[in-house]
Amino acid sequence: MREITKEMIKLYNIKKLGYDFMGYTFRNINELSFHHLIVPHRDCKREGLGEGYLLWNGAILKQETSHEYLHTIELYDRELFLRITKYMIQENENMKIDIDNLKRIRELLLYFEAEHLNDTNKKGKKLIKRSYLTDRISL
Repeated sequence: MREITKEMIKLYNIKKLGYDFMGYTFRNINELSFHHLIVPHRDCKREGLGEGYLLWNGAILKQETSHEYLHTIELYDRELFLRITKYMIQENENMKIDIDNLKRIRELLLYFEAEHLNDTNKKGKKLIKRSYLTDRISL
């Protein structure tokens, strides 16, 4: 795990909270990963940011649920992805995972789920895995 990820887990009290920037639960902090919020990883070198693993550019997400799910949303609904990202940027700027923002993110996820619940990708696998629906906090 990267040092910035460890630092952010501590800074945002994520281990104690038991959920990430999108409200997804985890059992072990090793399940968590750094998500590039403002400057995508693919653009960081070009922008002179190295790999872009910087506090102001990150959110902590559970790799196998919220992180994967967010990138799936990015592929199918870029506008929705940007709206979710906006709320995580606010959490980052406020140095706090905010329940009101988590509720807004949840509303956006529910919208995506209503539109794509039974959709599949090119390989015939469901876009929305069961864990994307179940591994999140009650709001």
